[in-house]
Amino acid sequence: MAKYSTGSSSGSGATNCELCGAESDSLRLASVAGAELEVCPDCAPHDDNQKRSRSSQRSSQGQDSASSDELNRKKKAARNVAKANPVWDGDSKHWEKEGTNYDDDQLPYLVSDYGEVLVEARRDAGLQREELAEELGAREKAILAVEQGRATQAGVGGGLIEALEERLDVTLAE
Repeated sequence: MAKYSTGSSSGSGATNCELCGAESDSLRLASVAGAELEVCPDCAPHDDNQKRSRSSQRSSQGQDSASSDELNRKKKAARNVAKANPVWDGDSKHWEKEGTNYDDDQLPYLVSDYGEVLVEARRDAGLQREELAEELGAREKAILAVEQGRATQAGVGGGLIEALEERLDVTLAE
């Protein structure tokens, strides 16, 4: 692998660190991001081989238990949040009664720049996002998601896209 050299031209025997360029009499060979470089003592901690050996020393000294404790703490915190804010309360009667038919409001295929088109049309109409949301009976966050090109990720339905197209006289869907 080719190395970059910032070698000193002073002829004093000192050379420059190939990582930071500092002149030093005590350079050593180090592997940095896959490249073999001569580095000064200040840059020596960037040696990939040295990092691996420190990591293995830590794990042999019980540091694995610390990371395990951290993982357990995070799992416990997630369980506590889930208990406090359950996603499902165990009652499925409303689903059985109302159903979960997502075919009724499928998101259509959207044009490639639908977010930019919506922002421009809304501004041309002289509307703030909040005003448009109120007028359409939609959540402002849903309109923001469409404007940012995140309609799919935000779970925006086709009904909102159609309402936006109709109100602002734009084409958002193919």
